[in-house]
Amino acid sequence: MSMTTLPTDTAGARPLDPEERTAVLDAVREFAQARLAPHALDWDEQKHFPRAELGAAGELGLGGLNVREDVGGSAFARIDSVAVVEELAYADPAVAAYITIHNMVAWMIDHYGTDAQRTHWLPHLVAMSDFGAYCLTEPGAGSDAAAITTSAIRDGDEFVLTGVKQFISGGGEAAVYVVMARTGAPGAKGISAFLVPADAGGLSFGQNEKKMGWNAQPTRQVILDEVRVPASALLGDLGGGFTIAMSALNGGRISIAACSLGGAQWALDTAIRYVHERFTFGEALAEKQAVVFALADMATQLRAARALVRDAATAMDTHAPDVALQCAMAKRFATDAGFAVANEALQLHGGYGYLHDYGIEKVVRDLRVHQILEGTNEIMRVIIGRELLGS
Repeated sequence: MSMTTLPTDTAGARPLDPEERTAVLDAVREFAQARLAPHALDWDEQKHFPRAELGAAGELGLGGLNVREDVGGSAFARIDSVAVVEELAYADPAVAAYITIHNMVAWMIDHYGTDAQRTHWLPHLVAMSDFGAYCLTEPGAGSDAAAITTSAIRDGDEFVLTGVKQFISGGGEAAVYVVMARTGAPGAKGISAFLVPADAGGLSFGQNEKKMGWNAQPTRQVILDEVRVPASALLGDLGGGFTIAMSALNGGRISIAACSLGGAQWALDTAIRYVHERFTFGEALAEKQAVVFALADMATQLRAARALVRDAATAMDTHAPDVALQCAMAKRFATDAGFAVANEALQLHGGYGYLHDYGIEKVVRDLRVHQILEGTNEIMRVIIGRELLGS
C-alpha cells in the first residue's frame, strides 16, 4: 500500500483488522527506516529538530493517531497507536517521543475542544504543518502537579496568564500551547486549561536546554508574562484543567512506554547481531552462557513489558474502570525494562557500546528520561499503591 494512504477508522476507535494493521505497520516501518533511522545519530549530535520529516509523518497520518476523522485524524484505537509508536521509536526514540507528545496535545483538543477549537487547530496539527506543546510542569511543581502557580485571571472577555512552565518539549517550535493555569483556589479543582497561540503577546521562551538525551527535540521554558487570550481559548470547563491533564497523561504514559519498547527492541536486535560477530578467546560471544542468559532475560523483560502496554491500551479503548492503574503499571514497568535492556545491550558491546557511532549509547541516553517524564516512576508506584489500598 502507499505510505501516504494509511487506512483510517470509519467507525470510531475500533481496533484495525489484521490486514489493515499489517498494512499500517509496514508503511510506518518503511517511513521510519527511510526518513528517521539514517539521520538519528546526526540529529542527536547536531541537536536538529527534523521539521521536514515530521511534516512527512503528518502526511502519513501520524500527527493525529487518536483524533477523529472529520478533522483529518486517523482515529486509531490505542492498541494500534502504541504499535505505531513502537515502530517509530525503533528508528529514533527521541523523534518518536516528540510525536507522542504532539499527539497528546491533538487528542486533548479533539476530545475536550469546542467545534471552533477543533476546526481551527486540528487540521494543521494532524498534518504536522503545525506542532503542539503540553504545558503542565513548572520550576516548582513537577510531580505535585496540583501545586502549579501559573495564574489565569479573568478580565472581561479575556484571561490574563502569568507564570513559567518548565521542561516543555516543542517549546519555541509549537504553534499552540495547552497551558494549565490556576483560575481558582489551591489544589486540583482550581486549575483550568487554555489554548495559547505561539504569537500571543507576552509569550516567550527560555534557551534550548542542554540535555543528556532527546537532543532531536527542543526543550525550553515557556514564559507567560500577562499573556491575554480570549475566553474562547478555555479548553473544556472552568476548573476542569487538572482532569484534562490527567486523562491525557494516561495516553501519554502508554505512548512513552511504547517508545521505550521500540528503542530497547532495536538495542536488543543490535546486540544479538553483535554477539554473533564478535569473537573472544576463540569463540563467538553468542556461545558464552553468560551472554545467552543476558539476552534471554532482555527478551523476556521486553515481552512482559509489551504485554502490559497492550493491556493498558485495551483498557483505554474499553474505558476500563482501572485504566489509570493499568497505564501506571505499564509505564513504570516498560520504561524501567526498556532502559535496563538498552543498558545491558551497551554492556554486551563492551567499549564499542560506549562509542557514538554504534548508536547504543544514544538509545541509552534517550530512554533514561522515560523513567522521569509523564510522571516519574516513583509517582507511578504511588498511583498503583493507592489503587491497591483503595485510598
